[in-house]
Amino acid sequence: MKILAVECSATPCSVAIIEDGKILASSFTNTKLTHSQTLMPMTEAVLKASLTKIDDIEGFAVSVGPGSFTGVRIGISAVKGMAQAKNIPCVSVSTLRAMAENLKCLDCIVCAVMDARCNQVYNALFDIQNGEITRLCDDRALMCDELCEIIKNISNKEKKPVVILGDGTDVFYPFVKDIDNVLISNIKNRFQNAEGVALAAEESFLKGDTVSPQELLPFYLRLPQAERELKLKKGENL
Repeated sequence: MKILAVECSATPCSVAIIEDGKILASSFTNTKLTHSQTLMPMTEAVLKASLTKIDDIEGFAVSVGPGSFTGVRIGISAVKGMAQAKNIPCVSVSTLRAMAENLKCLDCIVCAVMDARCNQVYNALFDIQNGEITRLCDDRALMCDELCEIIKNISNKEKKPVVILGDGTDVFYPFVKDIDNVLISNIKNRFQNAEGVALAAEESFLKGDTVSPQELLPFYLRLPQAERELKLKKGENL
């Protein structure tokens, strides 16, 4: 089946079309243009490059977070708009899980990190063995020093390398750079990408584990900043 995937949960924006595990076309940008400016032109370009019409798409996939509140909502809204006309099935993909696809050719522990500001990262860990990705923990928000202790324990127990990737790499890597077997991914594989979203979603499509366009919802690990500030003013717990 042909799947169109969208990823715009942080600064990078990307679109990809795959069919039966093969990437037909993809587009990636990492500029300061807003996703509302880049996403639909990129989608049109990918459809054209793959000789695909929107009516040929049998499934849509989108990263639903964690990530930028605005970016995640733009991606979900775009997919809803494309999928609703014919009620095409959709799959929600964790941004962090999609990033693990970038290193699927390695045997390693993936430590996916996204910058959550204030010395905090969104994180999930995955074990990759012989091309199989196994999730080791739920998506979570952690202080960098807290995650550092977790990585130290993993390094002591595991012989395989721990590879750091994601837009939080520059923030987090200084905490773990002196730990044995901890590496950072090369820049080509470092960021979330719609190709990973599509590949991560493919198994769900094959299992029929899908949702309607109307059921697509963002996944946030923290409240938006405006809501957090309001709660603090009211003296409420975050």
